[in-house]
Amino acid sequence: MPDTGDVAVFGAVAGVDLSDLPQDRLVIVSPLRTDHEACERAGLRVALDRPEAPVLSIVILPRAKALARGLIATAIAATDGPVVVDGQKTDGVDSILKDCRKRGELGEVIAKAHGKLFVLRGDAADFADWALPDTPRDVGEGFVTVPGIFSADGIDPASRLLADNLPARLGKTVADLGAGWGYLARRALERDEIAELHLVEDDHTALDCARRNVTDPRARFHWADATRWRPDQPLDAVIMNPPFHTGRTAEPALGQAFIANAAACLAPHGRLWLVANRHLPYEATIARHFAHCEEIAGDNRFKLLAAHRPTRHKR
Repeated sequence: MPDTGDVAVFGAVAGVDLSDLPQDRLVIVSPLRTDHEACERAGLRVALDRPEAPVLSIVILPRAKALARGLIATAIAATDGPVVVDGQKTDGVDSILKDCRKRGELGEVIAKAHGKLFVLRGDAADFADWALPDTPRDVGEGFVTVPGIFSADGIDPASRLLADNLPARLGKTVADLGAGWGYLARRALERDEIAELHLVEDDHTALDCARRNVTDPRARFHWADATRWRPDQPLDAVIMNPPFHTGRTAEPALGQAFIANAAACLAPHGRLWLVANRHLPYEATIARHFAHCEEIAGDNRFKLLAAHRPTRHKR
């Protein structure tokens, strides 16, 4: 570890213990609002963009291969010193290590349990083809995405299923909690009665794509934690395809927190429309927060749940 200078940390930082690193020199680079809030509470510096010339960079590999390569290319181009790459075998670290051997100079490689860590030096030009694209790519039907965000390769089938089954009338004020790159919101805005639709998204990169995909003037964009965001006035409807992973870990409690917050955002007459993987245990949570719930559609993979009359109406 160099004695002075910034140490940049890129990647999937949720749940990663950074306490052994020099806290006053760390700069966490993350697009997630929840990461920014957690780092600020812990007294750590956090940024959307890489710091100027860190003396060391650490890349914690995400699952998405294109994003993992892009973060390594960014770190190599930005860093005056070495880049440390840390990843799990389930996240493709062995493949990344093999590819890095062909492009840069590898130092020590440490393997422990199901993970590996290695030290990498290289020239930016040797990793240029790994760089993240400057502009989003077209994934069909007029939508664009970028690597690393949810459903980056195309329209998520669960979101499509929900959009196809939403009622003709949702109300005047609607929110899409966990709006991603905007597919569900744009489909909902086909309804003329909607006066405002709030897209609430934790991932700044995904929200930037949503701004490109949803150009309707009724759209309102919020970079925020969807489990805590609240509207100025109670809503008529909430639609959502909530995430159920925190970092690498499956965590149904995350979706359950979305449900609880949806109830708190709704007016007494408000309704929730939700799609989820069939195995996720959301019905009991909905029953705690709504007077009525029913499955309105689904298949062997997904279920569509409609709930109304929030019973814990807190503002």
